[in-house]
Amino acid sequence: MAAGDLALVFHAHLPYVRSSEPGSLEEDWFFQALLESYLPLLEVLEASAEDRAQTPRLSLGLSPTLLSLLIAPDLRERFSPWLERRLELLRQAPGQLQEAASALATQLKRVERQWRACKGDLLPRFRRLQQQGVLDLLTCAATHGYLPLLRDNPEAVRAQLLNAVREHERLLGVRPQGIWLPECAYFEGLDQLLADSGLRYAVLDAHGLLHALPRPRYGVYAPICSPGGVAFFARDGDATLPVWSASSGYPGDGVYREFHRDLGWDLSDEALSEQGIGSRRPLGLKLHRVTAQSCPLNQKQPYAPAAAQAKAAADAGHYLAGRAEQLSGLAQAMECPLLVAPFDAELFGHWWYEGPTFLAELFRQAPAAGVGLVTLRQVLERPGELQLCRPSPSSWGQGGYHHYWLNESNAWVVPEWHRASSAMVSRVNRGVGSVRQRELLAQAGRELLLAQSSDWSFILRAGTTTELARERIDRHLDRFWRLLNAIERGVEPPAHWLNAVKVEDSLFPQLNAADWASR
Repeated sequence: MAAGDLALVFHAHLPYVRSSEPGSLEEDWFFQALLESYLPLLEVLEASAEDRAQTPRLSLGLSPTLLSLLIAPDLRERFSPWLERRLELLRQAPGQLQEAASALATQLKRVERQWRACKGDLLPRFRRLQQQGVLDLLTCAATHGYLPLLRDNPEAVRAQLLNAVREHERLLGVRPQGIWLPECAYFEGLDQLLADSGLRYAVLDAHGLLHALPRPRYGVYAPICSPGGVAFFARDGDATLPVWSASSGYPGDGVYREFHRDLGWDLSDEALSEQGIGSRRPLGLKLHRVTAQSCPLNQKQPYAPAAAQAKAAADAGHYLAGRAEQLSGLAQAMECPLLVAPFDAELFGHWWYEGPTFLAELFRQAPAAGVGLVTLRQVLERPGELQLCRPSPSSWGQGGYHHYWLNESNAWVVPEWHRASSAMVSRVNRGVGSVRQRELLAQAGRELLLAQSSDWSFILRAGTTTELARERIDRHLDRFWRLLNAIERGVEPPAHWLNAVKVEDSLFPQLNAADWASR
């Protein structure tokens, strides 16, 4: 019998990167996540669920913006041609990379068959796994807004939560009870806003519980209940570090696939141009292995798929042995200790290519290893009372609090959010005079939510595609103010402009401007 339980919690999210231009960088982000993470994850969960010897359990957050991409008809139509272009490029891989290229081509073809079998509709598969008890589906804030930086307008936080809950129920058929807070970020009083939105549990980083008042008697190894009636779980570092750390964890092993070396950099301009790829960028075609942490990219060795798969199975066994030992020690001091291991879903497959194999092996080996797998919801359904504590403000970002999203690179956007949110709240509180004005105000709400995405602040701080991030923020704020000014002046925006905005930013069809009303 297991001495305790392990709760794996994944966060599947992409910003709203829908683009009207096929072959764009934003489209690549989505399709690479489909190819390497979301489709392999579903395949692993479904196969494990069919094996009666296994009891796979996973809490999975699906962000509303990701859901909007998964149901977009134009993106569904473009995915198969996108795969075909990559198959063509793989045929031009150098001779010494043919083994890796052949294995990757096989995966691309398998993904294509899987995609066609479900007609590109993944949501029923997620729903089915939840009905089977394999998945506990969580929501997120509507556009992954960093909630502590929106708190000056509680209405802005509430709108992020209400639209997330509403969209989750519309697309997945059931109201969510749990939420993955963006960046696991918490501020005092957020629990009441969560409860008001019908949300009952969330995950924080360790110090969110360890610095709670009073200090939880079981530390991070049991959930607590906040004064607002929301349960909070905490990340356990020992259960997460071996998996996510590229320097000291499993993904950094020399046998695994190298993330940064890609055919998008290695092939000729002519070869890329023939497939309609006009600029050099990662294409998801990686044929080298890590080799060594200090090895320069141009000296990476060819990837050997069989060796990497065997290593993933061994690492899953090693990970489970460590968790069994950890739980056995904790069981000496408490009943039913719980290890919570939250990760970005894209770690498994996209960043760590062998991650899905590791997960499949973890499900397969867990019963023999004496480690129970549970979802967060299962834990809360057990009898017993939770300790009443006030969680501490925190995040799982660098530094543990809010610095990564509020620094010299991105702080300029915070007053812009505040000014726009205040204007939205004021306009809604004064009311609108016609159905047409309500329609315009609803579109303004969509633009405001999209401008609040924490992804763009993250990119500004990381210094990667900063021009894209700034352009996205400016675009949505500009659209917001143009719509709000049209309402204030009682004029109709240019029809061609408004139609284009509605087509491009068509998410959240049930959005209600009253979500921003003061209470």
